[in-house]
Amino acid sequence: MAPVRDDKGEWLKVSIGLKGRMVYAKVWALQVGRIPLYLLDTDIDENNPDDRSLTHQLYGGDNEHRLRQEILLGIGGIRALKAMGIDADIYHCNEGHAAFLNIERLQDYVQEQQLSFNEAREVVRATSLFTTHTPVPAGHDYFHEHLLQQYLYPYAESLGISWEKFVALGKINPGDHNELFSMSHLAMRLSQEVNGVSKLHGAVSQKMFNVLYPGYIPEELHIGYVTNSVHYPTWIAHEWNELYTKTFGKGFLRDQSNKEYWRKIHQVSDEEIMSIRQLQKKRLLDYIKSTLQEDLRRRGENPRNIFEVINAIENDALILGFARRFATYKRAHLLFTNMERLNEIVNEEGRPVLFLFAGKAHPADQGGQDLIKHIIHVSKRPEFIGKVIFLENYNMEMAKLLVRGVDIWLNTPTRPKEASGTSGMKAALNGVMNFSVLDGWWAEGYRPDAGWALSEERTYEDQSLQNELDAETIYNILEHEIVPAYFDRNEQGVSPKWAGYIKNIIAEVAPVFTMKRMLDDYYERFYNKLYERGRTIKAKQFRLASQMAAWKAQMEQRWNEIEVVEANIFDTDNFALPVGQPFKATIQLHIDGIDAKHVGVEVAFFKRINEEEVELQVKEELKLKGVKGHVATYSCQVDPELAGVYEYGFRVYPKHELLAHRQDLALVHWI
Repeated sequence: MAPVRDDKGEWLKVSIGLKGRMVYAKVWALQVGRIPLYLLDTDIDENNPDDRSLTHQLYGGDNEHRLRQEILLGIGGIRALKAMGIDADIYHCNEGHAAFLNIERLQDYVQEQQLSFNEAREVVRATSLFTTHTPVPAGHDYFHEHLLQQYLYPYAESLGISWEKFVALGKINPGDHNELFSMSHLAMRLSQEVNGVSKLHGAVSQKMFNVLYPGYIPEELHIGYVTNSVHYPTWIAHEWNELYTKTFGKGFLRDQSNKEYWRKIHQVSDEEIMSIRQLQKKRLLDYIKSTLQEDLRRRGENPRNIFEVINAIENDALILGFARRFATYKRAHLLFTNMERLNEIVNEEGRPVLFLFAGKAHPADQGGQDLIKHIIHVSKRPEFIGKVIFLENYNMEMAKLLVRGVDIWLNTPTRPKEASGTSGMKAALNGVMNFSVLDGWWAEGYRPDAGWALSEERTYEDQSLQNELDAETIYNILEHEIVPAYFDRNEQGVSPKWAGYIKNIIAEVAPVFTMKRMLDDYYERFYNKLYERGRTIKAKQFRLASQMAAWKAQMEQRWNEIEVVEANIFDTDNFALPVGQPFKATIQLHIDGIDAKHVGVEVAFFKRINEEEVELQVKEELKLKGVKGHVATYSCQVDPELAGVYEYGFRVYPKHELLAHRQDLALVHWI
């Protein structure tokens, strides 16, 4: 890590106004491979003690401290890039923590390019991608309006807008001063594209943010997904990398998401596969025994107890690893639901099983801390000594040994609260099986011949009953499938079935979750179109930005004046549509002041799932038949392909060939 220098050779610093005082941050550069990572550091003499601590740790302090950190990250981050002469084509905001970056960008366009706020917003949106990582509302950042006002009120003035319009960027009801300001809502409103970090998380995010787009059901939203992945060179064991390079060929590393390379693993003998697995396992066990001895000594355990634990660890045990942040929704306690059953599994004669736990809880998460205490308590019970182990001081070194050395990676989150997860992907690279709830990435990665799964769907609404069912399912799968497959060995001491599982997870799962695939997805789904959109909207001195801003302003001003003059629709309230007959409709709208080509009308048919949810079955746009005066006529003829009872309606929405998507201007009338 090295200081970033300015043109005069001085350490580059940026300044941010925080509540009437200036806070300064020096800029560091850390080279990560070929990519520079820039870091802001406020621990310098120019700042008061409170401000110096802003960059000490990620989680700490109260809500105001958090707000100051996020102002520093977003606004300070853009100022640092600008000071270094970096003018990016696309700005990718990961989570809402950095969302203030687009406030600073808006101000730059307004102040330096003399754009109006609406014009600047078009430019900023057209060059921004927001990735949300959190599937539960409580995981997103919110701030009280009065606190926000103390720090950011000058921005409204510099943008040429009222405070009410400014605060509306992060609220549903801007007139409600008690409603909290959402950083995720701010990020979404200033980003053209939005994505979750797995396919399932994308769908969860559509439901979570549906409130921002009334008139649309969740699956219609523009929110997409790119499933997280892992960096192959960082997480692969040396021996596996040597084998892959030798077996897969020279082009493998540059095309590492190509399954055709990885499928060559089936050419490798079972004995060679298991030899590498045993080597990784031995390294892990050696590390565990050494680390555990030090941890127990530091805890004040007597020497006899320490030796008892170390000697109880069997080198030939089936090892399951559970290592991650200890949050209650990850359900680390699930394994201990039925102690008698667990005892039978881990202590079966000739088939020992070892569970390794590691990780840390958020300083404010008492529930997560209690889970760790409970695991340590269980590990001291006589029947679980050397069978259940908690490893302290979880770090990257330990994580590498775990994802390479365990036999199975265990993950048991409450569905659907796992956005993606990546530790199981790291394990898969190294031939480690996954045993997880079908949530996050495993809902996409699971194969019955390359791991085990708990159903994605809930059986019980009562979480305690669901926990009990999941625990019993884990015990059954362990007892009847996993343990027998692992210990059913031939004369060479190898389980052909287990070796087959390893080859399958390497061949079919690992390549899908490499960084190469993830980057390809980001370019294909988001980066390329944002680059083209940004270039177009900035061209000719932002001409398109000005045109789109003016058009949207006109549509917003006139939208509520649209009225239905006449609707000729089949009377489905009293009659069923005859079999084989087309559904016909004609809608006449009064659209004074709006060009008819900019008004779309569509019919949408829905299947009701429950009182709150409907599922879109078919939608078809009505054709514009003509305009007479201020009245436009639209009609459709839909050939029925569905049988049954459906709900339907007619939706009026704004159209423009340059709109990025329907929610780019989310105005809707339902008829």
